[in-house]
Order: sequence, then structure tokens, then C-alpha cells
Amino acid sequence: MGGREQQVYLVRHGETEWSLSGQHTGSTDIPLTDNGREVARELGRKLEGLEFAAVWSSPMSRAIDTARLAGFEHDVRLDDRLKEWDYGEYEGKTTPEVRETRPDWFLWRDGCPGGESPAQVGARADGLIEEIRAVEGDVLLFAHGHILRAIAARWLGYPPADGMHFSLGTATLSILGWEHEAASIWRWNAP
Repeated sequence: MGGREQQVYLVRHGETEWSLSGQHTGSTDIPLTDNGREVARELGRKLEGLEFAAVWSSPMSRAIDTARLAGFEHDVRLDDRLKEWDYGEYEGKTTPEVRETRPDWFLWRDGCPGGESPAQVGARADGLIEEIRAVEGDVLLFAHGHILRAIAARWLGYPPADGMHFSLGTATLSILGWEHEAASIWRWNAP
């Protein structure tokens, strides 16, 4: 078991055109912008010298490229559980666009028609967390905003929808860990 000294580093992928515009980007494979690539390289400098027992990434190119540019291209294992929320019919739409036809829609409560519910995203997070906690040593994850927020909520034992409270910018670093017996957040949304 990973133990109470284990830390889990979460990296949200670098900037994309759709992250700039606020479009929900789940299954659409949008590349990093030039700025997204540069910030991913800078993130690599912050992670330089740290050792990880496991490095996992979403299979989407924006996450893989962030891992590669940060210097982890040879160490990374792709894991579908790190894919972004499946936005179904709302893929590519912004929240204001969705609310034109569904004014009370809230992702963390309602999920997406033709996509995933908060409970389904939470189940993916739970399976991943179980495997992470079995790793001896620190773990580094490259993924997407909403799934990483759900992972943080589930790490703490909260319902997946509580991920709504953990905003994440692109190419940010967060660290989950422990304080004594309690799962905790050591760092959140650090550029």
C-alpha cells in the first residue's frame, strides 16, 4: 500500500483553444496552444528532480503532450479513467450556450445527456484512487480539469459533485496526500 506518506501530484493539461473559450472538451482531441506548450515545459522544470513510482496520463493528446513537454514522455502509462468527463450532447458547448435551452443546468448536479453523470465520473475516480493507494511511492497524473476535481473530492471522501469547489487552471499543479490518518490537500491550483 502507498502509505500515509504518499503524495499524488495532479497536473491539468496545458492551455487549448477550447479551454480559452470555455468550451466543454471531453472526447474532442484539441491540441495545446503555443502558450500551452511553453507553460507545460515550465511545469517540467518545477517537477525536475522529483521521483515518482508511477506516472499516468489521460490518452488525450493535450494531456500526453503536457506530460511529454514536462519531461515524462518515457515514464507515462495511459489510463482511460483519466479521460475528461464525457459531456455527451454538450461537447464543444460553453455553459452559457447550454443554458440557452436548459437555464438551470449545472454539470456537477445534472451531468450531461448522452454523457456521464457525477456518479459515473466518481466511480471512475474511485477505481483510480484504489489503484493509486496500492502504489509504493508518489504518483503523478496528467489529466483534465473536471476529472481531476472529482478525483480530489473522492480522495477526501466527499461526493464527486463536491469537485465543484476545486477550480483548476490549465497547466497547474496540485498535490493530494495525508495528514496523519486524514486524506488532505497539500497544494492546489499552483501555476
